[in-house]
Amino acid sequence: MSTQVSPSGSGRVEGKIALISGGASGIGLATAERLAREGAKVAITDVDVAKGEALADRLKSEGHDVIFRELNVVDPASWAAVVEAVVDRWGSLDILLNSAGIGRAHPLMDMTLEEWQQTISINLDGTFLGTQAAMRAMAASDGGSIINISSVAGLVGLPMASAYSASKGGVKLFTKAAALECAELKLNIRINSVHPGYIETPMVMRRFKDLEAEADDIQKLKEQHPLGRLGQREEVASMILYLASDESAFVTGAEFVIDGGYSAK
Repeated sequence: MSTQVSPSGSGRVEGKIALISGGASGIGLATAERLAREGAKVAITDVDVAKGEALADRLKSEGHDVIFRELNVVDPASWAAVVEAVVDRWGSLDILLNSAGIGRAHPLMDMTLEEWQQTISINLDGTFLGTQAAMRAMAASDGGSIINISSVAGLVGLPMASAYSASKGGVKLFTKAAALECAELKLNIRINSVHPGYIETPMVMRRFKDLEAEADDIQKLKEQHPLGRLGQREEVASMILYLASDESAFVTGAEFVIDGGYSAK
């Protein structure tokens, strides 16, 4: 059975304005492609300027309304500048995908405070700052949808990943609290989290780069998923598209798991 996802181009987010952090690679890249092809105007942001600009240029060459802006997700001023640029260009902000993140293996007893803080800062602080900046813009217009990328590590513990698990668990509960606050304030802003399992992205595959038995280790990881394979970033983008669209208008404060059954065991 094929695992390829063919973008429908049916206009499911036609005319909406989207901002994506970590948009130059992985899930962010796949989502930028999918939202643009479904009719959204897309602002791609990343710290990797070369890759971000190359992606924006490619999508523009396909006829999509796309821009790239450099973004440091742990800098409030950087977020404010990016959101301001989006609103100045297109008039509003309808969709935010917080997908910037890092994931590194660190034995707990050997982890430095700096390593712990770096993971928490990018994965959790960055999500907080992005959500806050987007809420301010969305509250001034007609509301919108915020999607935060967490992980199965935000649902179950993973050895050698205590900082990553803590950050992604924090994203899960932060999302719920923020969603309830928006609902209480009647801001028409929906906030949900997406929890991928092991997806075939550069961040996941990097862990096998220097292993002698690379193919064997990848196969072992595949076998940990009941469906017997790794996920594809386009599959996660399809779930994000649903949450970004009006099809999910009654959905907020929820977590969406896409892990091939990994966390169901």
